[in-house]
Amino acid sequence: MAGNFWQSSHHQQWLLDKQDLIRERQHDLNILNEEEYQKIFIFFSSVIQTLGEQLKLRQQVIATATVYFKRFYARNSLKCIDPLLLAPTCLFLASKVEEFGVISNSRLITTCQTVVKNKFSYAYSQEFPYRTNHILECEFYLLENLDCCLIVYQPYRPLLQLIQDMGHEEQLLTLAWRIVNDSLRTDVCLLYPPYQIAIGSLQVACVVLQKDHKAWFAELNVDIEKIQEIARYIINLFELWKQYDEKKEIRELLTKMPKPKPAPQR
Repeated sequence: MAGNFWQSSHHQQWLLDKQDLIRERQHDLNILNEEEYQKIFIFFSSVIQTLGEQLKLRQQVIATATVYFKRFYARNSLKCIDPLLLAPTCLFLASKVEEFGVISNSRLITTCQTVVKNKFSYAYSQEFPYRTNHILECEFYLLENLDCCLIVYQPYRPLLQLIQDMGHEEQLLTLAWRIVNDSLRTDVCLLYPPYQIAIGSLQVACVVLQKDHKAWFAELNVDIEKIQEIARYIINLFELWKQYDEKKEIRELLTKMPKPKPAPQR
């Protein structure tokens, strides 16, 4: 593993250009509009978060799984793999990479069945359709598409250092940490380095809590335009959330979403 973000595969291969991202999504955006596409990804980020919490995984593991999920669909259409299969597969892989320990196959499948039935019945009328062999097969496909670049740098560590430098404020840290979690529901993890995401999240937290740290931000040696872009992504997410009734809308969106062709019956 590269101990330095700038020498890592995260920096060298997985900070994408926004225009490339839009071009790669063109197939899906012919079927879904931009807002519908975003709503689907907000939903599956929640699926990963809920599954991770039920499996008692650390937030770092859940965040890495979410980044894997977003990286896969940054290069592939939604019709390549059902997101409901890719979501647990990303958690399965992330738990190993983040050295949390391997989740047992049976526990993963049982948790998926329980979560889909109890927490996401508003989205799915059928039960979770996949088994261990599907997850293991999907894991190979995921590894290939990630080009085996599995180390993901997250904004949590830089955020802790920034808060410490600012003069530790518990309330600010708690909110900024939550905003970093929310940022996983946007494209920022595909477009910006983690330290910039940490600063952008901290800036939004300061605005929400009406804390004036302008002088401190002014002293940071960063591209302030990039920080503003990240803050805009996060604020746009909050705006979308306000008028998005997931329980009413998601079933129709999942029906409209491009899907893999069913495997031929043997």
